[in-house]
Amino acid sequence: MARALSDRAALPADSVVARRLIRSGAHTGHTSGMAPEFVQGNLCILPAEYAADFAAYCQRNPKPCPLIGMGAAGDPRLPSLGEDLDIRTDVPRYRVFRDGAPVDEPTDIMAYWREDLVSFVLGCSFSFEQPLIEHGIRLRHVERGENVAMYKTNIDTVAAGPFSGKMVVSMRPMYPSEAIRAIQVTSRFPSVHGAPIHIGLPEQIGITDVEKPFAGDPPRMQDDEIPVFWGCGVTPQVAVEQARPPLCITHKPGGMIVTDLRNRDLAAF
Repeated sequence: MARALSDRAALPADSVVARRLIRSGAHTGHTSGMAPEFVQGNLCILPAEYAADFAAYCQRNPKPCPLIGMGAAGDPRLPSLGEDLDIRTDVPRYRVFRDGAPVDEPTDIMAYWREDLVSFVLGCSFSFEQPLIEHGIRLRHVERGENVAMYKTNIDTVAAGPFSGKMVVSMRPMYPSEAIRAIQVTSRFPSVHGAPIHIGLPEQIGITDVEKPFAGDPPRMQDDEIPVFWGCGVTPQVAVEQARPPLCITHKPGGMIVTDLRNRDLAAF
């Protein structure tokens, strides 16, 4: 199924169907709009010797790194997130790092899997997009079948062991009245980044041109819109570049693991 589809009705609505499409290689693009009622997650896989420090890094940086699942060493299954979920095959495209440098972007990681690897799944802002849409907030990248815009900022994360670096954010253009409503809606979902970390004035957080994102598609801002920024689960990829573990495997930005958790189950109130 080509991910250029802009018709959201053509995307799988069920989490199991979405994972099967990804596992079979039929879908290798981003997952915005897929199974919209289900929680999606960012991925970071590390050798066990780095696991405690990375867990601490997530705990100290809950806005960009809200931890929703952690596997046992060598176990590719996370039954708390999906009964048939296999972390080695169920992400559309992975990003493999060696000593902090990206070396491969495979569609499965069977060849890289080791008995000492620990999987971390972090909440993703795609999971609050359906609630935003249900509250009348239009999301241009979803309507166009594109990937959300992501940026590196000048905001320092709190270090833990070898993990440190700048925060990555995702951005959605909105009218000012929509931005107010978006704060109200997303603040109910702290497990998937929660409320925005910044609104307007992107230069204050080190973004010089919103039409040139670090990852994702350009947002094509309109004159009467303001940029609304959320913490992003790509932040660990920046931290990995700093920590330089001998091996780390993440998702390619925008291509998430689709879980069986429902968005409503993560609502704080």
